[in-house]
Amino acid sequence: MSNDAHAPRTGSVSADPVMTHRQILFVIFGLMAGMFLSALDQTIVGTAIRTIGDDLHGLSEQAWVTTAYLIVSTISTPIYGKLSDIFGRRPLFIFAIVVFVIGSVLASFSTSMGQLAVFRAVQGLGAGGLMSMPLAIMGDMLAPRERAKYQGYFLAVFGISSLIGPLVGGLFAGADQILGIAGWRWVFLINVPIGIAALGIVLKFLHLPRHARHSVRIDWWGATAVVVALVPLLLVAEQGREWGWDSPISIACYVIGAIGVLAFVLIESRMKDDALIPLKLFHSQTFSMATVIGVLVGFGMFGAMMTIPLYLQIVLGATPTESGLQMLPMILGMMIASIGSGQLIARTGRYRVFPILGTALLAGGFLWLTFLQADRSYWFMAGAMLLIGAGLGQLMQTLTIASQNSVGLRDMGVATSSSTFFRQIGGTLGTAVLLSLLFTVMPQQIQTSFADDETLTAALDAALDPEVAADPANAAIMQQIYTPITSKLVEATTAQLEQGLQQAGDAAVAAIDQKVAAGEIPASMQAAAEAQAVAQAQAAAAEQIEQQVPVARVADDGTVTLDFSDASERAAFVESVEPELREQLDSAGGSATGDGTLDDTSFLTGADRRLAEPILVGFNDSVVLVYWVAFAVVLLAFVLTLFFKTPPLRAKSALQEAADAEALAARRAAAETGALVEP
Repeated sequence: MSNDAHAPRTGSVSADPVMTHRQILFVIFGLMAGMFLSALDQTIVGTAIRTIGDDLHGLSEQAWVTTAYLIVSTISTPIYGKLSDIFGRRPLFIFAIVVFVIGSVLASFSTSMGQLAVFRAVQGLGAGGLMSMPLAIMGDMLAPRERAKYQGYFLAVFGISSLIGPLVGGLFAGADQILGIAGWRWVFLINVPIGIAALGIVLKFLHLPRHARHSVRIDWWGATAVVVALVPLLLVAEQGREWGWDSPISIACYVIGAIGVLAFVLIESRMKDDALIPLKLFHSQTFSMATVIGVLVGFGMFGAMMTIPLYLQIVLGATPTESGLQMLPMILGMMIASIGSGQLIARTGRYRVFPILGTALLAGGFLWLTFLQADRSYWFMAGAMLLIGAGLGQLMQTLTIASQNSVGLRDMGVATSSSTFFRQIGGTLGTAVLLSLLFTVMPQQIQTSFADDETLTAALDAALDPEVAADPANAAIMQQIYTPITSKLVEATTAQLEQGLQQAGDAAVAAIDQKVAAGEIPASMQAAAEAQAVAQAQAAAAEQIEQQVPVARVADDGTVTLDFSDASERAAFVESVEPELREQLDSAGGSATGDGTLDDTSFLTGADRRLAEPILVGFNDSVVLVYWVAFAVVLLAFVLTLFFKTPPLRAKSALQEAADAEALAARRAAAETGALVEP
């Protein structure tokens, strides 16, 4: 069983398709190597994308880099599943590894963000197979009850990649050059040795019995319809916030996508069993319900994966590397729950409780996050992440197992890839919708936080403090938010005070002129009298100004400056001008956070907490709204799991069932023909 030579020459199923534990571990090792390649790439690129965008002078175009990878990997997933049902899993998995490595090499030579987007699309073509083929191969060689025990190995891959990915990505992004090559380019080049190692492991250990090709009819029209349906819809999901949801280009995407969906349904109904995603799969209530729940869970899962690292970095001040390590509670919860539930499923063959418990824990984690406040500690977040991880650990494997358990060997690949495909669709929607919601409500939430008296007073007092303003760590946030406001305030205040001095001098001159006209002062003494009167008037006015505005300093020449070095004087000044400052901050805060300037939040790094507080509180309140939406979606998934019918898992693998069926058919044929020797 360890090589293809064990398969019959006729192409039928091997006579002994049951694999030993040692052989299974070797195959799983090969599958894990391929999955590790894709999982590690995502975490490394996510950490380094900001550095890459800066170096290629296209940070604003980074969304296209992500979108290109996501679209191609999502679309290729069901295509891999269908082709693997026809041509076998192993060649498709090898093809995926090779394409991914080629895309990685090309990406390392990118000279613009446009080129990088194209080469990331090539990577996505390989990633679609790297993520779906291992699950389909597992479905072939393991019985559903046994399959759950081995799922923990695959989740360990995601856990390890989540931990070391940000570390490696941060190391590469922070290095100017490594071996004469720009540091960020190693983010892609590192995939080459890993890919070669994975390819070697797969070629040596991944040998499965061949089965008869039941069809060679490829659903190219269905694949085309998938592209037509998904590309515009995924584009508008990713770019709709910038384009405008009701813009002409968005409306065109809606229309083209709807036409593509309708065409896909019609084509698949005509293709029947040869369809890319056979509609007969949805005749199974188990498969249909698992698919719907998978979309909802994917929505919540990807929403959490995208927003929690952002929160850790922006509000709690973690670096990208630190935020990766701080996600450890979620990874641990996921692995513990997956291994534990897998052992129970293997022993009992029943799994209905796990989707219910998993969605309940996932919903509980999101509900926990709705109580977030900007001054909460990391450990509050860690508790929520543990709940979310425990929920996902019970869902990721059981939904896939349910989908696989509802079909036979003939449709194992397409059922597995379809399950992954729809979960990715849910994840794409979750990422697009929740991030769009986050950045749509954030400007208003930040303005609302500026309206709080205590927050506003503390922020303005810090902004006017000369030591705080001169601190290099605060230079970015001062320039971004506060300097435009404080400079206008200082200019307006000094201009008003100098105007008061001028008016006092003018009044003194006018009084002397009246006395000269009345003959009280000789005309020859007018100039001297005016000078003396102006000096006395301005001295009195200056004394009054310094009493009313303690931070004001009046020079002998009538020039007014403001000195904010004294804390008590500064606090009194802030209190006196707070209404005017609030009005300016409302308008300036809206422009500062509504024109895309928060796309780069690096100005918060290292800034004085009082200066950053309004932005952090606004971001926190925006994230809480996002988690309410995620909670509602996952709560719906929980309700659906209560009606989820889960027949007991089969005790035989798909390969064993196929072999038994073939042996039974051979016995019947022998009986009918009167064979002397029983097969």
